Amino acid sequence: MALIVQKYGGTSMGNATRIKNVAKRVKRWHDHGHQVVVVVSAMSGETNRLIGLAREISSDPDPREYDQMVATGEQVSIALLAMALKDLGVDAKSMTGRQVAIKTDTTHTKARIEHIDAENLKQELADGKVLIVAGFQGVNEHNDLTTLGRGGSDTTGVAIAAALKADECQIYTDVDGVYTTDPRVTSKAKKLDKITFEEMLEMASLGSKVLQIRSVEFAGKYKVPVRVLSSFDEGDDGAFDDEFKQTVGTLITADEGDTMEKALISGIAFNRDEAKIVVLGVPDRPGIASAILSPIGKANIEVDMIIQNMSENGVTDFSFTVPRGDFNKAMKILKEQVKDDIGATEVVGASDVVKVSIVGVGMRSHAGVASKMFETLASQNINLQMISTSEIKVSVLIKEEHLEKAVKSLHTAFGLDREDGESKVAGL
Repeated sequence: MALIVQKYGGTSMGNATRIKNVAKRVKRWHDHGHQVVVVVSAMSGETNRLIGLAREISSDPDPREYDQMVATGEQVSIALLAMALKDLGVDAKSMTGRQVAIKTDTTHTKARIEHIDAENLKQELADGKVLIVAGFQGVNEHNDLTTLGRGGSDTTGVAIAAALKADECQIYTDVDGVYTTDPRVTSKAKKLDKITFEEMLEMASLGSKVLQIRSVEFAGKYKVPVRVLSSFDEGDDGAFDDEFKQTVGTLITADEGDTMEKALISGIAFNRDEAKIVVLGVPDRPGIASAILSPIGKANIEVDMIIQNMSENGVTDFSFTVPRGDFNKAMKILKEQVKDDIGATEVVGASDVVKVSIVGVGMRSHAGVASKMFETLASQNINLQMISTSEIKVSVLIKEEHLEKAVKSLHTAFGLDREDGESKVAGL
């Protein structure tokens, strides 16, 4: 017998039929003798509907009341799934974040989990119950309900798995695993059987939408094995043995195994949510980077790639990227608050750019990976506007019009193409 935490997203819980299908899947695991905790999101579209209602009432909703309202979507989901399981003869119990005692900090709308009372859950599981837990929510020290931010149900699932020391946390989505790149960009993308926490963290931060980045951070910190699966697969989830030898889905693990000697690159990620800003004619003196970026940071705008050109005649150009949605705000700050103060000549920018990245732990033991990436893109006449690197990734900023060509050429160059030339992804 194993202890499994399963998480189902909004698409999996999208209507009554899908909820009943989730119940049947959970029942199969329960019938094979496993203890099961299920974490669910609100039904597809429900959170957006609630947010829309809040915006109709107030242009700036009170954060506490916003959390009170938006968390109700998950409460509907847990009750419906518990009903479906009871109709199948399974002793199920729905629990909100408060009932589980998921303790968070006091930050509303983007709270962070601090502690989970696992003893409460363990007792219920020992009594033979399947527990259905509301994702995305917790309770702070003032006994106020808090939410974890969009995608927070993934974090709830991984956190509960960590607290219970579960054998595996299974994240059911509308795709059947983690792919070498987005199959909608190239049909030659292939599903990975295994990927490390480190690689998944890079891919999540670089634009892969399979898992919320905070859930990957949590899984890596507490060494929780996470498997990404499709809730639309009609199969039997592979073997139900305690060692989880099934090859379905993608296992995210701390074990690098022999991957460093096998594959240079595990995947190619890209992010369309990029905009580039260049501050021209900047005086080259100590503290200038802080003078430019501090006002941006105070406006709660995240800065990603940064380049400062070599100084010529005491001046230089300073370039960086921000989320596309913050582009106009950042440009206004720089033109009205920074440009004249630092003596810059001009502020220019562009929002028609994307970031493309190659990711793989194999980079640690192989030289020439970056040069191969640059040569491949050069052969496609793709100009590189900015470059950033880490131990296991290389990212470049390019014109958005070249995205598909860049991803396809890199996918082929690094040997990631499927032999049959076509990916089959549920829900796409």
